[in-house]
Amino acid sequence: MGPARAAAARRRRDFPGWRMVWALSVTEIVSYGVLYYSFAVFLVPMREELEASTAQVSGALTLSLALSGLGAVVVGRWLDRFGARWVMAGGSLLGGASVVAWSQAQDLPQLYLAFVGIGLASAAVLYEPAYAVINMWFRRDRPRALLTLTVVAGFASTVFLPASQLLIDGLGWRSALLVLAGVVAACALPHALVLRRSPADMGLVPDGRPDDGTSSAPASAVPEADLSPYRGAGGAWRRPAVRWLTLAAALQMVANATVAVFLVAYLLEAGAPAGLAAVAAGGLGALSVTGRVVLTVLAARVGIGTVTAAMVVGQAVGVAMLFALPQPAATVVFVLLFGIGFGVLNIARPALLGEYVPGPVFAAVSGQQALAVQFGRVVAPLAAGALITAFGYGPGFTFSAGCALAAAILLVASERAAWRT
Repeated sequence: MGPARAAAARRRRDFPGWRMVWALSVTEIVSYGVLYYSFAVFLVPMREELEASTAQVSGALTLSLALSGLGAVVVGRWLDRFGARWVMAGGSLLGGASVVAWSQAQDLPQLYLAFVGIGLASAAVLYEPAYAVINMWFRRDRPRALLTLTVVAGFASTVFLPASQLLIDGLGWRSALLVLAGVVAACALPHALVLRRSPADMGLVPDGRPDDGTSSAPASAVPEADLSPYRGAGGAWRRPAVRWLTLAAALQMVANATVAVFLVAYLLEAGAPAGLAAVAAGGLGALSVTGRVVLTVLAARVGIGTVTAAMVVGQAVGVAMLFALPQPAATVVFVLLFGIGFGVLNIARPALLGEYVPGPVFAAVSGQQALAVQFGRVVAPLAAGALITAFGYGPGFTFSAGCALAAAILLVASERAAWRT
């Protein structure tokens, strides 16, 4: 490595933005692991002690998801105004307090009240505020920073599902939640100590060095000072690139959520062994990490919007193969094609949005997008479930494939709109 490249590598290593990425990667594992994934492990002991049905207990998580989407809109405005440091630190403290309330719930109303707090805390500590930090601190290195965040945070379920079960086995579910509450609250420390609002506040520039002109952002990127078109109700949504990207992200979430909820049931009904069905469902998550790496590598050469659209088209093809090929080949091909595209919008959406809107309004617009995506997550099981109940799994999965194709078309449209603007 030559002296110039060595100096550049040292400068990147010392850049505070990367310390923030690694701190956020760890806190996202904890926040997602406790506030979202651990619910699956606590469901049965909660249901038995509260003498409630599965639907009644799981309704608390649905409420949390809905409030997280709604809260993201307000949190986005706070992030643009105040930065992520104290918003995320406060969210971690609220999350810890809400998990304590969860541990003490004696009936359904108390459980639901605790999950109101969890939903609001989730809006302040999950991916959206982390995206805002990365958007502020990175330009050319933004895809690599997003990859680091989402790959590391992708292990949240791997870490916290077994860890939660071990705590329940050793302490009981209520005491286990108290331990997890402390872990969530402790995330306030790295948020407060590591996060900073912007590079300019520290006399730095994004990425730790000036842009050398190789960035793939559209040449028409909006100057930071010209924010008037983005102010007011619906300001950013008058920009076609933002509209199409938002719809694409919501539709891909519908496709993903439909498959995530109904894949195992379909495979079992089709006669697949229970072990194959479980491996297929788990394989989607594992391959989503591979897909994010592939996206980041190819995006540097082809463009992130084009690569993402191609991978989402692959998801639709995977659904077709699930019904066209004999088993078990159908399941293998499906998992490969659908899984590769499963998590690509987690990187592509914030990366593309960062090219479409100026930094000072990024978090507010991203929060509004998160509401649309969360709506897709909540609606997908209801809409697909109704189709499956009425017409069978074929139409239900065709619905998923159609949403994926529409998302790919909208991604291409958003890129073209951005370059024309």
